[in-house]
Amino acid sequence: MLELPTFRAAAVQTAPAFLNTDATIEKTIRLIGEAAANGAKLVAFPEVFVAGYPYWSWIGNPVECSPWFEKLARSAIEIPGPEITKIAQAAARHKINVVVGVNERSRYGIGTIYNTLVTISEEGRILGRHRKLVPTWAEKLTWAPGDASALRVHQTSVGPLGALACGENTNTLARFALLSQGELVHVASYISLPVAPAEYDMADAIKVRSAAHSFEGKLFTVVSCSTISEEIIVALEKDFPKARELLTRKNSAFSGFLGPDGRTLGPPLIDEEGIVYADIDLSRCIQPRQMHDITGHYNRFDIFDLKVNRRAMKSARFDDVDGAETFELMIDHTQENQA
Repeated sequence: MLELPTFRAAAVQTAPAFLNTDATIEKTIRLIGEAAANGAKLVAFPEVFVAGYPYWSWIGNPVECSPWFEKLARSAIEIPGPEITKIAQAAARHKINVVVGVNERSRYGIGTIYNTLVTISEEGRILGRHRKLVPTWAEKLTWAPGDASALRVHQTSVGPLGALACGENTNTLARFALLSQGELVHVASYISLPVAPAEYDMADAIKVRSAAHSFEGKLFTVVSCSTISEEIIVALEKDFPKARELLTRKNSAFSGFLGPDGRTLGPPLIDEEGIVYADIDLSRCIQPRQMHDITGHYNRFDIFDLKVNRRAMKSARFDDVDGAETFELMIDHTQENQA
């Protein structure tokens, strides 16, 4: 008999300790504990929560912004690494699934940074490290494009779980790739973006995109969005005099939950900091699919054929297999002699 989980989910809406990795990790761990204490079995954090978003690329020119890129690179983390291990240990300690956005620095290139979503199980296992496929607009000055090696749905205690970062939730094919793997719970991570064009309502745009994915896929979406703190504004206005004017527009952050009918579950958080909760029953995903199951009976796979390349991108391919084996044997022999 088909059994589907019911659980409480939490979505965090707050700002990181700006470009302060250690302090942001501590804040993340504290919020994980708070969400778990309130009964949550899944907690979602904003895009690049560790440890900040490159707002300077929206309010200054590339030359002015270059020193800030270095600050971000220095605050970025490697995966695996000690920072993400601390978060994973907190997930295991509180028995809660965690999705958190980080600036990930390539261990093979100190100037290459990825916008990465990390999915961690309630046992503290890192299930996935998804690098944002296409940095959006001004973000191209900061992040390298990711690949589809971790464009995957993970089997967790709260059901089949997938995640995309910000503008990726507008990418129909990326979303379909997750739906086709049986996704029932989707985490959409965002940043507050007041500097978008004047006619662009960021909070409403987040809601529209999330509602579309939930309604099309007949699933639940958990939205977590960051806020812009006074700390961020004060730090940036030293170099960018218009920072306060450009970064304080209201209706720029939305966090909450949407069900399989595309409707919000309870009131969302708009601009304010906090954690919002919702009780989710995945059995609600069944009946709507009798009408529309776009990864099943309501499609024409004889007409449409989506191919996804999930090979990991690498800067070089080394074919010296024999040399690698020889090197490993040398290490083993050395260790035996030391023993």
